[in-house]
Amino acid sequence: MRVKDLPSRERPRERLMTSGPAALADRELLAVLLGSGFRGTSAMDLASQVIEHCGDLDGLARAEPHRLLAVRGVGPAKAARVAAAFHLVRRAQADPERPRITSTSDLATVAAPLLQGLSRERLVVVVCDPRGAVLRRTVLTEGGADHTAVPVREIIATVLTSGGAAFAVAHNHPSGSLDPSNDDLTATARLAAAAHTVGLRLLDHLIITDTAWKRVPVP
Repeated sequence: MRVKDLPSRERPRERLMTSGPAALADRELLAVLLGSGFRGTSAMDLASQVIEHCGDLDGLARAEPHRLLAVRGVGPAKAARVAAAFHLVRRAQADPERPRITSTSDLATVAAPLLQGLSRERLVVVVCDPRGAVLRRTVLTEGGADHTAVPVREIIATVLTSGGAAFAVAHNHPSGSLDPSNDDLTATARLAAAAHTVGLRLLDHLIITDTAWKRVPVP
């Protein structure tokens, strides 16, 4: 039976979207990658044949694209797609451990490269998992020589869509001053309150210059 003839709740792609990848068998996950079968053979049947051809899932993960071409119904596009997916996994596993925010000094180390040597103020958001591992760091706003926006709603949305549980913010003062302005203090208080409302934790807010950094008090 062709995959498209199955009830929608049984199709691998739809099940992946509703229940997550862990709910799918190996051949179903591979069928999603392959995208289609060929006349008389469904994508799931083709996926089973590819896995059998390689011996097992580990063999498939290490298979060169040209080896996959020996399976009827697998052309260069499908072979390249499968090989690329497994190679991306190997690259992700080979990446160094994510930096971790356990202190204000750690935050300064992570944020400073995005804030130093600039003539304009910018705001950086650092998103972390529950243990403080950095999931994302991003420049959220850039303003003038002595100000930049601190959009509370956008910051919270960035953290939530990144899957974060905690976050920190930092901005630069091109003037070299480490003293927080009244706007800095007000924005930090608003941000801490908004984070608490949605179950997030604001770790810190830093002012960073080219030579030093200073905490903005978090209520």
